[in-house]
Amino acid sequence: MNRTHTLHIEMTPPKQNSQKLEEELERFAERFERIQESGFIASVTDNAMGRLAFQLYELIDELELAPRPDQVLIHLNTFHTKEVLDHILEHARAHGIRNILALTGDGSEKMYKLQPEELEAPEAAVTTSVELIRYIGRHYPDFIVGAAFNPYEPPEYEFAKLERKIAAGAKYVITQPIVGRNAQVDRLLREYPDLPVIVECWMSKKLYLLADIMEKDIPEDYPYDPMAELEELRNIYPDCSNYLAMIGYKTQYPVIEEQFYGLRE
Repeated sequence: MNRTHTLHIEMTPPKQNSQKLEEELERFAERFERIQESGFIASVTDNAMGRLAFQLYELIDELELAPRPDQVLIHLNTFHTKEVLDHILEHARAHGIRNILALTGDGSEKMYKLQPEELEAPEAAVTTSVELIRYIGRHYPDFIVGAAFNPYEPPEYEFAKLERKIAAGAKYVITQPIVGRNAQVDRLLREYPDLPVIVECWMSKKLYLLADIMEKDIPEDYPYDPMAELEELRNIYPDCSNYLAMIGYKTQYPVIEEQFYGLRE
């Protein structure tokens, strides 16, 4: 495999109401270090699916984690207070973390959502990733900020939104998970040849969990081989890095680690 190719390994922090918190904290710390040792990027989610989880800054302080330059990416959404938002960014900067994926986010009624005025965007009706990207660029210019790209949205709507994200300062995009060649990703690469694109590969065999996102009827017994799919995406989009979601650390990770870098015995 090409050793210059970058893999983003999704990491979901422990939930705040976890019944096995100590065990999950220990596992997170071990995986965080291993991902970096492998030469990959630890991509840490932000209250995924609107479920309250610990923030990376809390885990860094509590577990004494050591982020390595350019090997950590923080997802950051709009469901935070202004105080917490700035603390996340200041803490990341102090620990040498430069990569941010700005998202509108999956919130809930229990979560505070940033108001446009707080991000110096009073003209906006609601706060989206566009306002967040612009705010980070204005006050934290050292960060490399990326955005999401959803190839399942109506194309003209999604590409218009992408234009706003790029105008606000987005420097790269991460797609939603795709299976095989995707017409909208092809268009993205064709129309934005200088924009780094990270293609997401779904690493769970339960492809039906993506039925709503992909707007397809996917039966639970649909035969899906994540490792074969990753290889296919690498062949179709050789110039793109990959984001791996729902990876299996016991079975898939050792194989990927060996194939891409061979750093472990």
